[in-house]
Amino acid sequence: MSGAERDHVTVLLAEAVDALGVKPDGVYVDGTFGRGGHSRRILAQLGPHGRLIAFDRDPVAIEAGKSIDDSRLTLVHAPFSELAEELDALGVGRVDGVLLDLGVSSPQFDEPSRGMSFRFDAPLDMRMDTSRGQTAAQWLAHAEVAEIREVLKGYGEERFAHAIAKALAAARERGAVETTGQLAAIVEKTVRTREPGQHPATRSFQAIRIFINQELEELKQVLPVVMERLVEGGRLVVISFHSLEDRIVKRFMRGEARPDTGPKNLPLRAHELPQPRLRLVGRAQRPGKAEVDANPRARSAVMRVAERIGVVA
Repeated sequence: MSGAERDHVTVLLAEAVDALGVKPDGVYVDGTFGRGGHSRRILAQLGPHGRLIAFDRDPVAIEAGKSIDDSRLTLVHAPFSELAEELDALGVGRVDGVLLDLGVSSPQFDEPSRGMSFRFDAPLDMRMDTSRGQTAAQWLAHAEVAEIREVLKGYGEERFAHAIAKALAAARERGAVETTGQLAAIVEKTVRTREPGQHPATRSFQAIRIFINQELEELKQVLPVVMERLVEGGRLVVISFHSLEDRIVKRFMRGEARPDTGPKNLPLRAHELPQPRLRLVGRAQRPGKAEVDANPRARSAVMRVAERIGVVA
């Protein structure tokens, strides 16, 4: 096991894979391979004819996954929003389960060169996929004050968004904002009060990272695709680490699990109404105290599970 694998602690490992209800000969998708914690456990429960397709847009994660010598595993360097296209390319139709472990992995946070954290002074990158797209520094170099404000407010729920946006625009007139240290210092100087124990730049870093990687948009895109790919009885398991992510997942699952009432004043029998496509499985689950004590980053995790019903052949 590599150092990265030792450093990364998979959240809700047993709970998430158990929720998938792995069948020995099933076909499963791990939409966020990371360092392979969930994937390894899925492979351990698959039989010789089972299959696992693991996605990750981080080339470092894909490279780490090559250490797993297992013909049942297919690694795909792509965001999970491209699930349909990639499954088609592999000749895979419907699948028996999809697991999405959202957010940023510990190695991404802990590697200074990724620019995800204000704990290090490093290039302001923030991309999950370092092979494509603009960096956070490149975006900040040209973004209008209004756009920066909306990103900080919308993705970070930052109440000082306008002041920070103005400060960033003023700072770049004196020179480019190119490092995490520069960004953190500008925000810290602007934000005078913050929740106890929270760095003043926490929300800004989170917001810019989510925006650069289009994390919420990717999630919104993939959920309907998963619905079309799951077999009858197939499970969707999603672990969220941010309230905005969890809100999207909760609303989607509840919406798909709620029978459509149909147009008002139009007499329809129950069987004539559009039927729900999901069944909610249990309640939202959070890590227990022991897991949070061992891995503080698990404290914000929320897992939701739903099962596909009403599949038309």
